[in-house]
Amino acid sequence: MFFDKKSDWYPLLKVELESDYMRDLEKFLKSERILGKIIYPSEENIFKAFQLTKLQDLKVVILGQDPYHGVGQAHGLAFSVGEGIKPPPSLKNIFKECESDLGISMRSREGDLSSWARQGVLLLNTLLTVENGKPLSHLNKGWEKLTDSIMRIFGSKNALVGHPLVFILWGKNASEKLHFIDDQYHQVITAPHPSPFSAHRGFFGHRPFSRANAFLKEHKLVQISWN
Repeated sequence: MFFDKKSDWYPLLKVELESDYMRDLEKFLKSERILGKIIYPSEENIFKAFQLTKLQDLKVVILGQDPYHGVGQAHGLAFSVGEGIKPPPSLKNIFKECESDLGISMRSREGDLSSWARQGVLLLNTLLTVENGKPLSHLNKGWEKLTDSIMRIFGSKNALVGHPLVFILWGKNASEKLHFIDDQYHQVITAPHPSPFSAHRGFFGHRPFSRANAFLKEHKLVQISWN
């Protein structure tokens, strides 16, 4: 798996990325591909979230479950799809909530959320790979240890970016990371997953976008242009 060693993230994650569990995870992914299984996203895009969001720009962490498991959808950013790909139902619901929350139109919006990432929104899943057509197929393969470590590092009061962050946790798997975050220092926003199966149980109406921007403004940080 390729993680850019020149990245500003690398020194912080080096111990984890070079750990035995990550080596075992890499062997697992290679063996799955040898068996002819299709894994998403492509190998070069597994760590795309860390390529597009610079550590020095980090302001918001949006945490989801695992990558999209449909053909051509996952490209390394949680909830995002590549240019020209039709937004999946979860992303459509995210856009609906954004419209309702901010009073803006997202109907002509592409499903590629790279613009969010470049503004300092880390679009991360608890698991970074998945087998074609099999959600949560890479559960308990090692990814949780890495994302636990990331949340532990940035969820502490002494966050390395020098200012508090906004953590938006969508779904049960993401919310299980809540205990890593100092919610007296950071802002934490939790809600059900935006999937059509759970969006009506509290995802709609929780206004994460305006709440995040209000917190950033309060701390004199540049707000996110969500549209």
